[in-house]
This record gives sequence, structure tokens and C-alpha cells, in this order.
Amino acid sequence: MDQPPVIPFDWHRILWADDTTWVFLLEIAFRCGVMYLLILGALRVMGRRGVRQLSIFELSIILGLGSAAGDAMLYDDTPLLPTVVVFGMVSGLYVLFNRLTEWYPRFSDWLEGEPVLLIEDGVINQQNFKHQNLTLKELFGELRELQVEHLGQVRRVYVEATGEFSIFFFEDADTRPGLPIWPERLREAQPTTTAAGPHACADCGQVRELAEATAARCPNCQHDSWLPASTARRVS
Repeated sequence: MDQPPVIPFDWHRILWADDTTWVFLLEIAFRCGVMYLLILGALRVMGRRGVRQLSIFELSIILGLGSAAGDAMLYDDTPLLPTVVVFGMVSGLYVLFNRLTEWYPRFSDWLEGEPVLLIEDGVINQQNFKHQNLTLKELFGELRELQVEHLGQVRRVYVEATGEFSIFFFEDADTRPGLPIWPERLREAQPTTTAAGPHACADCGQVRELAEATAARCPNCQHDSWLPASTARRVS
């Protein structure tokens, strides 16, 4: 059966569907609350790198309103009144959760995260690093983008709540031997040294003096792959 043609500017159709009731609008508000909490939970699980450059609340607005806005703009059988309820609920929850993070700092730290120290004095903080949704490949890639050649050039690295990295460098005179982070160098890591001298653990960057043909286990992270430590100064 052919459907009747759509009547332009039929305000009953635009604002209200035949099967819509006021109680259903309350159900929509309830659904919005549940889905908003699910969105925040999913973003929390993804970790700060998953929401990089946007706050968790900004991304929740984009995800929560994107489909509602698009359907109402495009489809003639999507009434506007339920969409208005969706926008009102999601916007209200956005404001509420932002206020909660201002009033309760611990809630903010739990939901959005707080700055975490990843590298201290050229050595990766293993305890903090393991709790981040982050790989060594990603960490080293970020450092290379800032022309870091080895970890001995780095005094401190923090991952911020936004997922961005804050990096603080040693002065050239204070640069120490460190783990080289060029990909081709990292692939050369091996359990036995080929020459005597300072060697860096390929997993955490801890530097030790090792004799030639020595097999050793890192006292910091218990891994056994080593690379000759680099002493190059940073050139920005």
C-alpha cells in the first residue's frame, strides 16, 4: 500500500507522533539519564587517551546528542518534542556533572582522572604506567615527536587528565645516559651485552653498568633486555 504524501509544515506531525503520550516523554527522560551514565562509564573505561583533546563531558555531549539531532533533522516521522526532552536532559546532566566535579575534587579525580607521573629522572614509573591504558610504543612515539632521543634527556613526564603529555627536560649539562627510543634501536635489545659500559633496560629505562657478555635482570622491573645507553644531548 502506498503511503500518503508527507504534508509540509504539519505541526502535529512535527511536534507530536500519534502514539506519543506524556508518560512516554518521562520514559525518554529516564532513558537519557541511563544512557548518559553508560556513556560516561564507557569513556572512563577507555581511559584518558581515548578522549584526548576533549574533556569527558564534552565528548559525552557529542555522543549523547548526535543521533537525536540528526534523526530529528532528517526523518519526517521523528517528532521534535521527544528530541527537545533528550536535549534538555543531556544538557542538564552535563551541567550537573560539571558542577559535581567543581564541588567534589575527589569525584573529579575519579571520573576525569588526575595528572599521573610516568617518567622520573629518565626511568619509567612502572607502578603508574601499568595503571594507564597506554603502551610503551605510544609513550615513546609521543616523546619522539618532541625530538627526545633517549630517556636520559627527560626529567619528568606526566599524562594529564586530557590525555596530553607534559614533558620536562634536563638541562644539557645534566643529561644522563638513558634508554634510546628510536624504533630501530629498540629492536636491537637483547639479554646479553656485547660490550662493557652503561646499559639501559629496554622496558623501564633503568641504567646499569654491565660488563661485556653479561646477562642480567633489571632490579627495577625484572626484565632482561638491554641496550647500550645513549648520552646524546637534546637538539630541539
